[in-house]
Amino acid sequence: MTAITPRTIRLAMPRQARLDAPDTLHHVMVRGIDRTPIFRDDPDRTDFLGRLAALADQGTLTIYAWALLPTHGHLLVRTGSQPLSRSMRCLLTGYAGAFNRRHKRVGHLFQNRYTSIVVEEAAYLLELVRYLYLNPVRAKLLPDPRALERSPWTGHSALVGKVPRPWQDTATILAQFGPTPARAARAYRAFVAAGLPGGHRPEVGGGGLLRSAGGWAAVQALRRQGDPTAADPRILGGGDFVERLLAEAEARTRATLRVSRPTPTLAGLAQRVAAHTGIAVAELRAARRTRAVRQARRLVCQLAVRRLGHSGAAVARFLGVTTSAVNRAAWTEPLPDLAELA
Repeated sequence: MTAITPRTIRLAMPRQARLDAPDTLHHVMVRGIDRTPIFRDDPDRTDFLGRLAALADQGTLTIYAWALLPTHGHLLVRTGSQPLSRSMRCLLTGYAGAFNRRHKRVGHLFQNRYTSIVVEEAAYLLELVRYLYLNPVRAKLLPDPRALERSPWTGHSALVGKVPRPWQDTATILAQFGPTPARAARAYRAFVAAGLPGGHRPEVGGGGLLRSAGGWAAVQALRRQGDPTAADPRILGGGDFVERLLAEAEARTRATLRVSRPTPTLAGLAQRVAAHTGIAVAELRAARRTRAVRQARRLVCQLAVRRLGHSGAAVARFLGVTTSAVNRAAWTEPLPDLAELA
């Protein structure tokens, strides 16, 4: 029997697909390769913002917040008339080519792929706006939030009315703070300033991790204590939001798979997992809860839902468990690279 552990699964994990759909809110981060500055001067920043504004004007992105720092940039955007990947490819490819020509350099400018995290709007929209705009202050690029108001290289200046940017959606944010522009701007200023003593917020900025849990180790520790909350590194939001978003992604995947190829049966998959793990199919479908059975059952859920496109409900009926249990098992660990099983 081959042991399946969280560590071996992580090491074998292929790169996860991005989560996206029309009207999805994303926190996007771009970084220079090897910490290379991607904004060396004002012409660079102006060029980048011009390209970003063009995407907004075309209706491909709604832009709520943005901040340009020397080696990286943050965007808080909503997907519009085309997928986020296409918009980002247009933005970054065009900008990198122009940057290289301006500075007489060759080679890649950006580090790997951009990072995009789907955001639960009700819980995190305003927190992310504040996080993005306090970044330059925390990085000591600006002395305080008052200086931030005068800086043209974050969207904060547009929200407080200092720099007009018609392509930036300021109305959505300001509407959260007051009925008139003046009252909203005052309340918004106070909200941003109140966030500075809190220090760095890794739970909203870096990993899309659930409810400030502190990373996958902390999430796994919660589960060992009986907390069944779902989490995914591509999503910033509560457990219910994570499960709903993953279920929607699963439905889109199933629709694509139905068009492209027939789906292998769950019985056939269970037989292959049984041969791989040494756990009989009958044990996979029984109520036993030994560690080996749980690991093998989790593998069935992962491969059935995420690779073969079966619904969580169908897998639940096959295994004799709840749909919620299947979805948690399918998404709590990175997908193992076991192509021979599926």
